[in-house]
Amino acid sequence: MERDLSFEINGFEVHSSFLDNDSINEIIDEIESLDSEYPKHGIRNAEKKLSSVKKLINSDLLRDKAEIYLSGKAEVVRVIVFDKTPDKNWLVTWHQDKTISVSDNKNIAGWGPWTLKDGIHHVQPKLEVLEDMVTFRIHLDEASEANGCLKIIPKSHRSGILRKSDQDRIVNESEEYICTAMQGDLLVMRPNLLHSSSKGTEPSHRRIVHVEYSSFQLPKGLEWA
Repeated sequence: MERDLSFEINGFEVHSSFLDNDSINEIIDEIESLDSEYPKHGIRNAEKKLSSVKKLINSDLLRDKAEIYLSGKAEVVRVIVFDKTPDKNWLVTWHQDKTISVSDNKNIAGWGPWTLKDGIHHVQPKLEVLEDMVTFRIHLDEASEANGCLKIIPKSHRSGILRKSDQDRIVNESEEYICTAMQGDLLVMRPNLLHSSSKGTEPSHRRIVHVEYSSFQLPKGLEWA
């Protein structure tokens, strides 16, 4: 199956009713059964903490879908479960997702800056790495303007990795797209597509399974982390 040309142009697309109710409820039930309150901005490495999420992200349903947008075999490289609620009602300013997590700090031309977060090496790679990645946002709840859904700038990924001044200019000159969604809908996007999220004016559960896949072959000595 080939991806729609509009995805290459706009940098995103939405698939309605992608995930069935049984799978959604299985994940929600496991989230709600967690012994401790999870951090404000979500459950990172969620596949290591939630067996239902691990099953989903490794399913043929998601992997086959991811490979439509990649150059080869899809590998899971980042998984986060977000939940924006009245108590966790955050604001995310306009930005690109332009760093990856890897196993070591290597001197690679065109890669950097490097940072160390929670013992994991993060780096901004060359654009070609981001262009062989795809982000899936699977909605476990309805997402609306009222509960702080995602906003994006269509086509902004085509400008590459942006400096802050260029990012601000594009945001000011462009019309944003409000990514409202129903439970079970899938938003697919390139990681360097400009996106943001306002605080909810009527906050409620807005649970998202955020999965990043890649088929990029990392330089020798590096692995995804």
